[in-house]
Amino acid sequence: MTATDLRTAPTRVPVAREASTDAASARRGPLAALADAGLEVPVLGGGTVRHVNLDVAASAPALDAVAAHVARVLPYYASVHRGSGYPSQATTALVEDARATVARHVGARDDDLVVFTRNTTDALNLLASAVPGETVVLDLEHHANLLPWHDRRVVVGEGTISATLAALDDELGSRPAALLSVTGASNVTGEVLPVGELARLAHAHGARLAVDAAQLLPHRRVDLAASGIDYLAFSGHKAYAPFGAGALVGRADWLDAAPPHLAGGGAVESVRVDAVDWKQGADRHEAGTPNVLGIAALARALVELERLGDGPRREHEAALTARLHHGLASIPGVRVIRGFSDADDRLGIATVELERGSVGLVAAALAAEHGISVRAGRFCAHPFFDRVATRANGLRASLGAGSSADDVDRFLASLARLVADGPAHAYERTPAGWCPRVDDRPRAVID
Repeated sequence: MTATDLRTAPTRVPVAREASTDAASARRGPLAALADAGLEVPVLGGGTVRHVNLDVAASAPALDAVAAHVARVLPYYASVHRGSGYPSQATTALVEDARATVARHVGARDDDLVVFTRNTTDALNLLASAVPGETVVLDLEHHANLLPWHDRRVVVGEGTISATLAALDDELGSRPAALLSVTGASNVTGEVLPVGELARLAHAHGARLAVDAAQLLPHRRVDLAASGIDYLAFSGHKAYAPFGAGALVGRADWLDAAPPHLAGGGAVESVRVDAVDWKQGADRHEAGTPNVLGIAALARALVELERLGDGPRREHEAALTARLHHGLASIPGVRVIRGFSDADDRLGIATVELERGSVGLVAAALAAEHGISVRAGRFCAHPFFDRVATRANGLRASLGAGSSADDVDRFLASLARLVADGPAHAYERTPAGWCPRVDDRPRAVID
């Protein structure tokens, strides 16, 4: 494929005054200090540019406060729950305080468990082992919330949220299910689902509700008790704590009756040659030495998100999201993918498909020539993407607390030029994806 494969009719390049008429939006800078702020990356032809990270829906950089917290607690790192020394006591307190912080942040009920996991996928796989019956899911789910369920029934979403709720109502009414498990917000379109309504719907049919909050929680405050959610799964690496920890929060009875997620030390009351007495509660599923630093980072990230405030976070993101979508609408040959025509709330995510050319090539050129990180593909949501898209793959830009109006404008201008004129350098498709034919950038290594 050559640069000409990406050409369309001449196009206007979106600029700040076209992307938004809101003066506050035009001046909007980052809401929070992140570890990647000011990062310079090399580009083809020599030199560096400030990196624009529009791939935060995949993995978000650490908040500065989170990175600083990890550095402070690192000298005290020691064994948890079993050591007699002061560092061990401090580490144990760190983990248990983090558990309380997570429970408070998500509005857990007094008898809910907080089980620390590796990530959302790990948390949902744990829950899948505990469900005493069938699980109903939507086809719009991330694979993490589609594949783990042993006995699942998949409901194909409709063109509106209201019609999709009706389809779920019909499915749950047709045959009993133990669990309805849905995403809180699509990682493809950013559209937010009404989790409170879904909880009421599930409970009306005798089912429980689990929510994959990997995308939702970093952008919206979630309250289990207030909304009626029974189980919540989420990851630190999408919530500005990329240190390898996640959590499953929810009702204890299923989890206490489930087989231990991992068999090993810490999950047992006693072990004999011919029998094991397993613990109840979170310990039952947290065998082995926990990811202390990841857990500490996750809890601190939630505290920092609270300090930023729900209102300012939503205002910041709404302004930049409107700016992003307005600019995309002005680029010929670009179509924004939507799942629901009646969705009135969406996160800072926009996935587009091109009338001509390869989104993989565009993503490679955005990175190599412009220092802009996005994501190309089907975003681990293949059934949903195949239903709502007309092309094989899409290009996703995602915003966060560290994003600015300048980030959005650089992306829009660069995308418009690439769609109109193609890349400035030659690329070839390799097993690793699209790569510059001649790459004069320094090798991406960190000493």
